[in-house]
Amino acid sequence: MAAPLFALVDGNNFYVSCERVFRHSLKNTPCVVLSNNDGCAIARSNEAKDLGIKMGAPWFQIRHLQESTGLVALSANFELYGEISDRMMSVVAALGHRQEIYSIDESFIDLSGVSGDLTKRARDIRARVNQWVGIPTCVGIAPTKTLAKLANHIAKQSERKPGSYPVELAQVADLTRLSTAELDALLAATSVGEVWGVGRRIAEQLKAQGVTTVLDLKRMSPAAARAGWSVIFERTVRELQGESCVDLEDVAPPKQEIACTRSFGSAVRDLDELTEAVSEFSARAAQKLRGQAGVTSQVLVFIRTSPFRQTPQYSRSLVIPLRRPRLTQVPSRAPR
Repeated sequence: MAAPLFALVDGNNFYVSCERVFRHSLKNTPCVVLSNNDGCAIARSNEAKDLGIKMGAPWFQIRHLQESTGLVALSANFELYGEISDRMMSVVAALGHRQEIYSIDESFIDLSGVSGDLTKRARDIRARVNQWVGIPTCVGIAPTKTLAKLANHIAKQSERKPGSYPVELAQVADLTRLSTAELDALLAATSVGEVWGVGRRIAEQLKAQGVTTVLDLKRMSPAAARAGWSVIFERTVRELQGESCVDLEDVAPPKQEIACTRSFGSAVRDLDELTEAVSEFSARAAQKLRGQAGVTSQVLVFIRTSPFRQTPQYSRSLVIPLRRPRLTQVPSRAPR
């Protein structure tokens, strides 16, 4: 049986790249895509990132950059992004023999047993996606999904910030071609917060214990990871050590929680307008629930003022329990 090997293909600045497919004038222009109701930035071009715009930055805080830097802001078109994602994923699937679509712009590919020069194969697929779909991508290749995700980060940073990593890892980073010393040098140059599954809270806890780089985390005892955090975190450490613990999911599992949250472009002061918005968001969440043939036992509704505004804050939520869903069985036919 072939040893596990994974690739992660990710569309660069995906929503912005989708817009640039049809608006070539946006190339090399600082650009952000805003959330529903134009509340905050949910995608940024590299040029916008260079301006210091953070993910989730409220639009009213960066609006002034339109005049001073030529920043372009676009309202999100999720239907368009979904269609382009489908095209991209169908092309990316040719990289290996199994695919897990992890998100709208990310896809894991099973490369185990695939022969030949995998770096060249990945570059060929990347070029094909760019030519056929118009989306620039980066590819990370490694023996575990966690390392493949990290390799993708390295491929992106190598291209965007020359000198941050070896230039030969730009766009396509195949960690299997590196020696142990070369790989450890990469991990030592990468913050622990870049590891898949290490959120801000866990990263702060790790750094407080002197675990600041990915190499530090790789050298942690799996037993200590489990005792200090969880069995899932133990798997993360094992995956960094090269042990494949997480396989591809051929079919995405049903979501246990479905949320539809949106920011408003301006303050909402009319109750009817707020009621209409909450009703619309509830309908969208219900549509997602029906799409996975699911049921729910409760609904949570919440509203709050913008934490970015220097005004009195208001926040309230309400949980509405529903009648417990009851499974019904279709009676079988009586024997003749």
